Amino acid sequence: MLYGYARVSTRGQVHGNSLDDQRQQLIDRGCGKIVEEQYTGKTTDRPALERLLAELEAGDTLMVTKLDRLARSAAEGASLIQKLTDRGVKVNILNMGEVDERPQGKLMLHILLAFAEFERDMIVERTQAGKAIARTKAGFKEGRPQIAKERKAAAARLILEDKHSYKQVEQETGLSRSTIARAVRETKINNTLII
Repeated sequence: MLYGYARVSTRGQVHGNSLDDQRQQLIDRGCGKIVEEQYTGKTTDRPALERLLAELEAGDTLMVTKLDRLARSAAEGASLIQKLTDRGVKVNILNMGEVDERPQGKLMLHILLAFAEFERDMIVERTQAGKAIARTKAGFKEGRPQIAKERKAAAARLILEDKHSYKQVEQETGLSRSTIARAVRETKINNTLII
């Protein structure tokens, strides 16, 4: 059986890496079953991938469009592919070729996995450098901007005292439903403690 695996980190992933693009490439190559998920590539502990790996049997082929869809770490990727080939499962990476037990196949696998890890490390390094520069600027605050306590308290009052719906309060205050719900819970707890 020919299985395909497609993964994105975010729904808005760029053209060429979107689930639609990956799915079409896998269909074009004859995959009978395609498993898709939105999950970070930092780890191989991904629910849909785990179920697929358990389903694979000797003689099956696992196909992915690019190596970084399967793994980002050289150690994890090499380990995962080695376990599959040890079980008699072939791994076909469309932009690279079929990974096999020949010395050339092993060398290519390790080189490409190292580049995938290098790319990930470069992204992290650039992100950290950008944050370091931002921290030097006046008024910089790490994380999400804080919402004024008065604004959250007013939203909670609208729900608790005036019996407005969450939707109405969202529209009136511009706060998200989850922020309003937290404010309502905090107000209830504080009022319980005061009484």
